[in-house]
Amino acid sequence: MGGIKEKNIDDTFKFMKMVADHQGWKLNRDEDFLKMLAEGLTINWNRYGYYSCPCRDASGDKDKDKDIVCPCDYCVPDQKEYGHCYCGLYLTPEFYESDKETQSIPERRPEEKYMQ
Repeated sequence: MGGIKEKNIDDTFKFMKMVADHQGWKLNRDEDFLKMLAEGLTINWNRYGYYSCPCRDASGDKDKDKDIVCPCDYCVPDQKEYGHCYCGLYLTPEFYESDKETQSIPERRPEEKYMQ
């Protein structure tokens, strides 16, 4: 894979925590769900060489997928409207404190992006 070092799940957890801390977000408190997302991100890193959103199909072309590299371009708009991102990985502090469950939210990614 062109010199890109493989990641393990611990690397991915560190990445997720670093992003959340840097952005002032919270990680989903459901440990099993969080582990599933971390596994998906790890698989995508080892497959493509970048952390593409585990809840979306990536093409393997980083330029085409740049909008879905974690945290994706849709994360903040989703958080503003729903309190969490599409995956339910990153939560706003307000949503986290509310103890609400994440919900299915509409896909913001334009259809032509994922129908390539």
